[in-house]
Amino acid sequence: MAISQFFVEFIFYSFLGWIWESIYCSAKEKKWADRGFLFGPICPIYGSCVVAASIAFSSIDFLASPDFPVWGIFVVSYLASAVAEFGTSWVLEKRFHARWWDYSKMPLNIQGRICVPVSIGFGLAGVAIVKYLMPFVNGMHEAINPLVYEVFALIFAILFGADFALTEASLSALLTEVEKMHEEFNIRAQENYEKLASTKQLVVSYAEKLTLNQKRMLFRIRRFMPGKVRKHGKNLMNIVHITDALKDKIRELKG
Repeated sequence: MAISQFFVEFIFYSFLGWIWESIYCSAKEKKWADRGFLFGPICPIYGSCVVAASIAFSSIDFLASPDFPVWGIFVVSYLASAVAEFGTSWVLEKRFHARWWDYSKMPLNIQGRICVPVSIGFGLAGVAIVKYLMPFVNGMHEAINPLVYEVFALIFAILFGADFALTEASLSALLTEVEKMHEEFNIRAQENYEKLASTKQLVVSYAEKLTLNQKRMLFRIRRFMPGKVRKHGKNLMNIVHITDALKDKIRELKG
């Protein structure tokens, strides 16, 4: 029963995280931004962090104590969120050679994966979650039949597994297409890098070839981080410019 309850909480908090990310990024970019790693409306990093915090602040004696100070909650939330965000960014980059967020232009950042201002925001959010959201959710548990958690956990597990599998397949295919486009561009540009008109058709052909899921995933990725980028000439477009060109062409085709 406890596992089912925690999994339902994980999905619930992941959904709230997706809402927050989408609203914040949409307001910042002044256009709708569908955030998250998966196709579904969830951000697993939020769900994982809040469930971990829920377990820690209820099972570890000094954290669960009513006398544990608010500043202590802030420090724990600050450090834990920084570790989780850095680790998630590193794992995703190693697996998919891409970043879904990049703090390189933010002050006091570490490798663009985490930065002090954002971690402070997560620390403050942690205080609000521990002091207000968690007690509310725990109160709801008492009013819900445990069998309800079993049913919803099973449904969410099926949907989450299917979403993860689809995302994995789409990302792998997208990464392959981007790398193929990069290699083909380099070959064409090397042959005659002063005549780049032919590369415009290359961008069009690849933009039209991408599936709907791959296009959605492309716009969610902040930056590709290829393990190896072959350079054939000083005037060649790099992989970042290639993906930007793909995005521009997709927008143009939609318009």
